[in-house]
Amino acid sequence: MLDKKKPRLLVVEDDLENQKFLRIFLKRSFELGVCDSAESFYERLNENNYDIILMDISLRGTKDGLQLTKELRSQEKYKNIPIVGLSAHAFQRDRDNAYQAGIDIFITKPAQGNFLLENLLTVLKQKSGITAG
Repeated sequence: MLDKKKPRLLVVEDDLENQKFLRIFLKRSFELGVCDSAESFYERLNENNYDIILMDISLRGTKDGLQLTKELRSQEKYKNIPIVGLSAHAFQRDRDNAYQAGIDIFITKPAQGNFLLENLLTVLKQKSGITAG
């Protein structure tokens, strides 16, 4: 069997501990890029051709994860990229707001590693036809 290139995942997370966990857990399945703000998000996004995005909904700074998602969905180049949203907020209205912004899957923190990985791989395959493992 041919060795397939790992899909590229952009992790948008402003909490350093969460970044550390995500890096350790996801590096086996994905080529990772990590950023912690709206400004670094656009730098990273323009530097690489990512296959999927893991977006912190409550990103601190000039824009939160929902604003970034809405902006991406309005751009032809990125409107179909899979976006998985992570949030500590678990109310139904938080989920509704995330889906209205364009999030494909909404996951509440703290997320179990295997559950998160399964959801990332599922949405990546469904939206892009890309498999990883």
